[in-house]
Amino acid sequence: MRRPAARLRTGSALVALLALTTTACGLSAEKPADQASASTEPIVIGMSLPLSGPVADRAKPGMEGYQYWVDELNAQGGLLGRKVELKVLDDSFDQQTAISDYTRLIAQDKVDLLLGTFSSDLNIAVAPVAERYKYVYVQPSGGADEIFARDFKYLFFAQPATTQKLPDRFVDLIAGLPADQRPKTLALVQLDDPNTTQAAKLFGERLGALGVKTVYNKTYAPDTSNFDTIANAIKQAKPDLVINGSIAGDGISLIRSFQKVSFSPKQFYQLNTPTDPAFAKSIGASSTEGIFTYLAWSPEAKYPSNAGFVSGYTKQFKAAPSEDAANSYTAGQVLATAVKAVGKLDQTAIADWLHKNTVDTVVGPLNWDATGRPQGDMLLGQFQSGKLQIVSPKSAATSADVLFVKPGWSGS
Repeated sequence: MRRPAARLRTGSALVALLALTTTACGLSAEKPADQASASTEPIVIGMSLPLSGPVADRAKPGMEGYQYWVDELNAQGGLLGRKVELKVLDDSFDQQTAISDYTRLIAQDKVDLLLGTFSSDLNIAVAPVAERYKYVYVQPSGGADEIFARDFKYLFFAQPATTQKLPDRFVDLIAGLPADQRPKTLALVQLDDPNTTQAAKLFGERLGALGVKTVYNKTYAPDTSNFDTIANAIKQAKPDLVINGSIAGDGISLIRSFQKVSFSPKQFYQLNTPTDPAFAKSIGASSTEGIFTYLAWSPEAKYPSNAGFVSGYTKQFKAAPSEDAANSYTAGQVLATAVKAVGKLDQTAIADWLHKNTVDTVVGPLNWDATGRPQGDMLLGQFQSGKLQIVSPKSAATSADVLFVKPGWSGS
């Protein structure tokens, strides 16, 4: 995958680019609310997803989550008495393409509503586009705190918490161990993405406060395919704990390289990749044993709409939903609930309603602060006997045990 030509981490480059796309009649491409709501034409919801490129395997179930949500919504009468259609573009996991796609959807295609793309890397570039045109933007993934640090009014994250709170449950678990049972050393290895790099920094700081020393810290490019050198360097550093900020197949490749160089840390925590339904099959179910990860959603959660989502999605796609599918479905739930409550396609009214209300979703009740940050917390998961279990909090746990064992792959 070609690395994005410009990461657009600074505001000036992004503002300059967006200025070129502003329509002559003003910044907002929003249709008059009364005219839009009175129409009998379908409501068109636009999005751009990384359907090709290095995270396409995660985008596919994400797209299916959106599609299932629309099919279910239309079966129930649609929105505001109108059918709903999705207009989907492919950004190939490239920031510039994503910016162009969302600009086109708003300014040229004049879609009625938007839904978000995947990853912090893309959303950090796209959220300013939606904000500039005053379109509500509900993103299914991408919790890097810098996305929300700009105090956007139209941005909302459809997971229980942002990256800022991601380490909480795992660090609390380590802090609860007797001092002589805690890991002493730590290796951090993460993909170059705002979410994963921020998470690694937070893990390093919070575990460091417990006396865990970082002995290796490496950020790798999105197009990295061979992890043998990284795996061998980590083996030489001999960390007790490895935290891998992965997104998709990169996490599987790292584990395979660990297997190749015969290294297993005492504990292994990996972001994102373990929630892929194909994860256990990719590395072998026995190799997953003891691996920790975080979860925004669980198929076993008792929230009112969750069982119906799991069964309906499974029936439609002949496979159980992944967390990516659930995140997309959640974003759709958030948007539809607000539109129905407002009763018209008024972007500002929809945003105002979301800032003041709670939405019941498959990941639980969601509410947001003024910046669009959700006010909940993540779940802590661990693979046990080939199955991803929830081990914290106790109120949601599917296993009463926590395993402090080396990951199940063979190694030193």
